[in-house]
Amino acid sequence: MNQNQSYKPTDAELEILQVLWQNGPSTVRFVHDILSETKDAGYTTTLKLMQIMAEKGILEADKSSKSHVYSALLSEETTQRRLLDRFLDTTFRGSASKLVMQALGSQHTSKAEIDEIRNLLDKLEGGNS
Repeated sequence: MNQNQSYKPTDAELEILQVLWQNGPSTVRFVHDILSETKDAGYTTTLKLMQIMAEKGILEADKSSKSHVYSALLSEETTQRRLLDRFLDTTFRGSASKLVMQALGSQHTSKAEIDEIRNLLDKLEGGNS
C-alpha cells in the first residue's frame, strides 16, 4: 500500500470506501445493497469496481470463502485529510478561514456545532491539538 499513500479515490471508489469504513469488511453483495439505497448501480458494476480497487491496492479481498470479503486498505482519516487538503488548495487557495466562513455562512449551524467549533479553536489556541 505504500504506492497508494497519496492516492485520491474517484467518487465511485469513495462511495465504496465509505460503506467499508462504516461497516467494516463486507461482501460485494452487502456493499451493492447499501449503494443501491441511494443510486441506481448494477451488481456487476459494483463487483468490477471493487475488483479494480483490489488490483490498485485500495481494497484487500479475503477469498477464503465463496463470497469474497473486501476490506479497505486506505484509512478514512488519512483519505479525508488528503481530499480536504486538495479541496482547500484548489478551491480556497489554501485558506482554511475562507473555507470555514463559506461553510458556516451557507448552512444553518446549530448551537451544539458552534460549541464544538469553539472548543476546537480553544484547543488549537492553547496548543493542545
